[in-house]
Amino acid sequence: MRRICPKALALTEAQGDNKMTHEEMQKQVEEVIGEIRPYLMAHGGDVELVAVTEEGQVQVRLQGACTGCPMSEMTLRLGIEQVLKEAVPEVTEVVQVP
Repeated sequence: MRRICPKALALTEAQGDNKMTHEEMQKQVEEVIGEIRPYLMAHGGDVELVAVTEEGQVQVRLQGACTGCPMSEMTLRLGIEQVLKEAVPEVTEVVQVP
């Protein structure tokens, strides 16, 4: 079972069908990234949240060992993006920026 930030999950469930504000989405994304970060750091990497757009695109910058790693795309898609989409349904995609 995937570990999802309990605070973000609780906020999402409390929202129900109500659309959250951009600020609420930004806060949830920050919390989830805070939950993901220790896993990346355990392998010498890190992730920086660059921006969350109104349309739900999350822009991140992979750092440390993740920079230039051949598995970074898999980490981005199957790790970061999948967890973010599960915890924050308003997230449409996660992209890496330089």
